[in-house]
Amino acid sequence: MKSIQPVTLLAGAIATGALLIGNAAIANPFHGNSNNAPPPALSYFLDAYWSGAYMHKNECRVIRWATPMHMPRCMQAENIVPYLETFQRLSDENDGNRASGLPGYDASVAFVAESLEDMGYNVTLDAFDFTAYYEQGDGQLNSLAPTPTSYVWNEDFTYLSQTEPGNVSGTVQAVDLDLGAGNASTSGCEIEDFDSFQSGNIALVQRGACSFQQKAENAATAGAVGVIVFNQGNADDRTGLINATLGEEYSGGIPVFFATYDNGVTWAETDGLVLSMLADVLRETRSVDNVIAESRWGNPDNVVMLGAHLDSVAEGAGINDNASGSAALLEMANLMKKARTRNKVRFAWWGAEEAGLVGSTRYVQNLGETELERIKAYLNFDMIASPNFIYGIYDGDGSGFGLEGPAGSAAIESVFQKYFELRGESYVDSEISFRSDYAEFFVEDIPFGGLFTGAEVIKTEEEALIFGGQAGVAFDECYHSACDTIDNVDLRALEVNADAIAFVTSVFAHSTYLIDEQIDAVDTEPSIQRFMSNIAQFNITHWGKYWIK
Repeated sequence: MKSIQPVTLLAGAIATGALLIGNAAIANPFHGNSNNAPPPALSYFLDAYWSGAYMHKNECRVIRWATPMHMPRCMQAENIVPYLETFQRLSDENDGNRASGLPGYDASVAFVAESLEDMGYNVTLDAFDFTAYYEQGDGQLNSLAPTPTSYVWNEDFTYLSQTEPGNVSGTVQAVDLDLGAGNASTSGCEIEDFDSFQSGNIALVQRGACSFQQKAENAATAGAVGVIVFNQGNADDRTGLINATLGEEYSGGIPVFFATYDNGVTWAETDGLVLSMLADVLRETRSVDNVIAESRWGNPDNVVMLGAHLDSVAEGAGINDNASGSAALLEMANLMKKARTRNKVRFAWWGAEEAGLVGSTRYVQNLGETELERIKAYLNFDMIASPNFIYGIYDGDGSGFGLEGPAGSAAIESVFQKYFELRGESYVDSEISFRSDYAEFFVEDIPFGGLFTGAEVIKTEEEALIFGGQAGVAFDECYHSACDTIDNVDLRALEVNADAIAFVTSVFAHSTYLIDEQIDAVDTEPSIQRFMSNIAQFNITHWGKYWIK
């Protein structure tokens, strides 16, 4: 029997895959989670082909036409790793982080801009001001009366991010509390809640209904010297400490802590309680840059935009979060530097994401109506190489979590799904939670999609069976920690997700037909019905990585 050479098999796989993609793109939209999965042999050889099997050294040297079959082949993890190593080095040289407003971030901006210029791009440094916030030391919370007590940092209480610094003490006064399971607390949401509040006291406010910013600013207006917001206690998952923020626009001017529900109840029931609060933080306005570049070719009125946040937290180098997305975008830009596309492709590296999506939010808000209409799709890549990964695709059609993205988002999700199906990889829906830089694009009704391999959430037994890795362990145990280093990435996840970026970008760089079709269908609905439907879906509880309410 005559043997078939691997290269011949690969060529057949490529042809078959191209036919599948072509038929799907032309005949009908992808539907995701398809029951018509490609045969295992096709997936096996596509996986080998896209991972660089039998690649000639000059095969990807100059790419004139970015196609969804060839571009993922050229998008190799081994070419992304040097960028990750550079981000690690820049962190090491700058106090161990690349946080916005600090030298490591400025060095990262310079590296990305210089790399793009060397590729031949015209680079825009999009400057903006933001409220920089850095924790300099642990907070302190002590009872001075009636019983002296010292409370435990990060067990009993923690900072609300963007708190002002301060060292204050005062009598604790509860504000419109609603205790007990199933409560519907609106504590501190209305200025009238503070009608009987005594100026100079510390306000004890319960979580619920409105933003932490609104509660704290109302307390400050009423004359509070400090605020303690305790968890709502209406359900079992709303009792402990959370990662919460006042928002970078907080203007109360006083320190604010977050505490557990049990402590809040105890303090509310203690007569004559006097507490002292010490917030050892730095909060000030600083200026940083987004980095923007776009393809030489393509229709400027039909822009496909790719984005990843460039900054880390102050605690570490941020290699998975999010040098992984930033590095993949750099390699994507490198591969497309001479490619001719029908649509303009724009790349963005966002600043101050960890401060509350500030760079991307400012960018979108500063675009005029005409410029907003030119952006046909936004693709977001934040944490694409988690060590205990899942393959998550943003839930654009709302089928997984009930919140549908702007019209066209479902089409973007379906193309990502088609890639994973062709490759023979499983995937799950990733919730639209406003935790990354797609948020303001969503608000402006721009279709979006993207990838996510998981952060602090614990991997389940079922997820471990599907994706491998370890159940009972976080997707990324080093999330927002000093150990998020060059050793904190999974190269297989990086390879598969980077190829997904190349595949989907190539599809939409040549045609946004699938997106256009969904937008046109929605535009036939009565506008008042669309408006009411969207309002009913909105309950934004996060902005970036923090709870805001």
